[in-house]
Amino acid sequence: MEFEPLGIGNDVIEFDMIGLGVGDDTIDIEHTVKEGENKQLIDPSDGFVNSRNYGEVHFADGDMNLEPYEGMEFESEEAAKAFYNSYARRVGFSTRVSMSRRSKRDGAIIQRSFVCAKEGFRVDKEKPAGCDGGGGVRVKRPRAETRVGCKAMLMVKIQDSGRWVVSGFVKEHNHELVEPDKVHCLRSHRHVSGPAKSLIGTLQGAGIGPSGIMSALIKEYGGISNVGFTERDCRNYMRSSKQRTLGGDPQTLLDYLKQKHLENPSFFYAVQGDEDHCMSNIFWADPKARSNFAYFGDTVTFDTTYRSNRYRLPFAPFTGINHHGQPVLFGCALLINESEASFSWLFRTWLTAMCWKPPVSITTDHDRVIRLAVSQVFPETRHRFCKWHIFKECQEKLSHVLSEYINFEAEFHKCVSLMDSIEEFEAYWFTLIDKYDLGENEWLQAIYADRKKWVPVYLRGTFFAEMSITHSSDSMNSYFDGYVNASTTLQQFIKLYEKAVESRYEKEVKADYDTMQIAPVLKTPSPMEKQAAGIYTRKLFMKFQEELVETLTFLATKVDDKESTTIFQVAKFGESHKSYLIHYNVREIKASCSCQMFEFSGLLCRHILTVFRVTNILTLPQCYVLKRWTRNAKSGVMLEEQTSNLSNSCQESCTVRYNNLHREALKYVDEGAKDEERYKVAMDALREAANKVAIAKKTDVGVTSFSGPCIGESATQESHVNNPFEAHQLSGDPSRAVDEKDKIIQKLMRKLERARRKCELYRANLLTILKDIEQQKLQLTVKVQSIKLGMKD
Repeated sequence: MEFEPLGIGNDVIEFDMIGLGVGDDTIDIEHTVKEGENKQLIDPSDGFVNSRNYGEVHFADGDMNLEPYEGMEFESEEAAKAFYNSYARRVGFSTRVSMSRRSKRDGAIIQRSFVCAKEGFRVDKEKPAGCDGGGGVRVKRPRAETRVGCKAMLMVKIQDSGRWVVSGFVKEHNHELVEPDKVHCLRSHRHVSGPAKSLIGTLQGAGIGPSGIMSALIKEYGGISNVGFTERDCRNYMRSSKQRTLGGDPQTLLDYLKQKHLENPSFFYAVQGDEDHCMSNIFWADPKARSNFAYFGDTVTFDTTYRSNRYRLPFAPFTGINHHGQPVLFGCALLINESEASFSWLFRTWLTAMCWKPPVSITTDHDRVIRLAVSQVFPETRHRFCKWHIFKECQEKLSHVLSEYINFEAEFHKCVSLMDSIEEFEAYWFTLIDKYDLGENEWLQAIYADRKKWVPVYLRGTFFAEMSITHSSDSMNSYFDGYVNASTTLQQFIKLYEKAVESRYEKEVKADYDTMQIAPVLKTPSPMEKQAAGIYTRKLFMKFQEELVETLTFLATKVDDKESTTIFQVAKFGESHKSYLIHYNVREIKASCSCQMFEFSGLLCRHILTVFRVTNILTLPQCYVLKRWTRNAKSGVMLEEQTSNLSNSCQESCTVRYNNLHREALKYVDEGAKDEERYKVAMDALREAANKVAIAKKTDVGVTSFSGPCIGESATQESHVNNPFEAHQLSGDPSRAVDEKDKIIQKLMRKLERARRKCELYRANLLTILKDIEQQKLQLTVKVQSIKLGMKD
């Protein structure tokens, strides 16, 4: 599909020209606006339509039947044009500017002609001269024939006094005139007035489309004829308004994206077209953004802060958090149309670029249209409204409350951010509402209804990659901070976008370098701290270290000891009133805390770490080390996919086998001891299992007790045992032949076992080598970037 550049469409007023002979006092004939070029909507409120004084012609507001006549004078050419257009509206036809004459002396316009829009006949520009109707070029969207050779016109010329006088007037038309209730459909009378522009801008900013805006305008003005323009005019104005906001043509961006795709086919971009085949929304994701999502796409932020008038650009990036806690880019969108259908298209397109892998969670502005689109495209993804966006809304919606009660804002923040449980939040909320008598406030009622999508206590069970539940950055995303500002235009943005991406990449490389080259200072003798220092990135280790050090000020008390789970109550010394409950499975070394920090951020909280300390767990269990936070988060993803089968076939160590068997056996012991019936079932199962193990043991002994030839033996010796038929020929005793067969089978089994073990060893060695290669590649990348940074400095 081909997309036209945004701008005013083909459905607005256009001025055409007819040829006139050149007189002695003229030098040229000027097209005011050529057909198909520089089309624009004309607002009569900006001119003279509502005026009741056209030069020396004066009439009362009630006199609506005044007709032009030869000799009528006007103060200016524009006044004459506005009067004739006003007259045409009363009568029921549309006008256009036809021609002009200029003076040879100074080039000034000295004569204008205004004609009926049906004047003349269209010249078929689509077909070459001399072609018949069947031999011309095929037109995709042929326009309706509207000109019928009407002679109605008004001609004015300038006098020495500077006034313009009517020098010619033809009243009669050769076609039917339009009824008053349909006049608003005529091109020269379709005007988007100032108040209508303001209302369109407000509704457009709220994400309402042209159809919805026209419905609101019709209701506001009491009918379509009172609105004064059509839905197509509304759509054109919305496009031109958005283009003025952009400070340029989106086609420039589209050309840039096409070039990027040609340079690298992995560069993804897509353009949405509306029903007029005009460009609407644009999305793109470079190869690095797509690979970033493969590593860190578990949680996503869709940032549309421009919609709060912070920026001129209707620009919205998809971002996430990398293993250093830095923002990373997952793709960008330029939003021209902000309807629900547009957001749904955008989210589906983004999901396509990310290989249809939905995130665990997504954060957006508090917006009804975005919310509906998210629910359609990401039904299984946990959707969160940005808490700080709602706080900003609070400053606007409750400005009268904030000015009257200076403590309200602090209490509101405390209610939202510092409550440890749903019950505490609910109680504090209603206390706050009653205290300030805000029970009837509609905005507070609305955000309370949406509390499960933005209040932290309702979201702790979902991963959002934030290091703290109560504290977060002042905005959802800061990826383009310092690059895009309130005055950035589209042309400027393309260059600034590339600078921002490059700068963010350099910061990530610098963080990789610091993690690998700068050893962190350990604050405790704990083996767990030393282990974490070698696993996590530098920033994430500092956060983990903070939690670990805090355990020295916490006390864990055992409050319940069940069959497989022990419950601890953890509280800071001297603050027993504020405690947390930890459910700890001793056998599996798994724990869950009521604060749910691990579920929310992916790092263990100080409360669980306290339980680990008192139960002598000296190292981090592997299940609590999220790879996305480790220094190897971006290495070995493809390696793991390629070697997963190899690693799965490797033999587990004796210790791992022992632990697995011990854990499974204890399940039978725990359940079997509860009553007599379960005891008998468990004993029978264990005896049966023991018999099977004994049989397997005898088989292993029978196979391994034979000392067959080593790998270095000669081929001659092996040839005899590898040919059972030959062995049978050498012996005339059938029983001896059977024994020979058994020996051959056993020997082959021993050789197979040795070969299998060697394969496992080779595979393990290969896996180690591949991981070393990945690590060396990472180190080389860091060194190269460090050299580049040094050269820049």
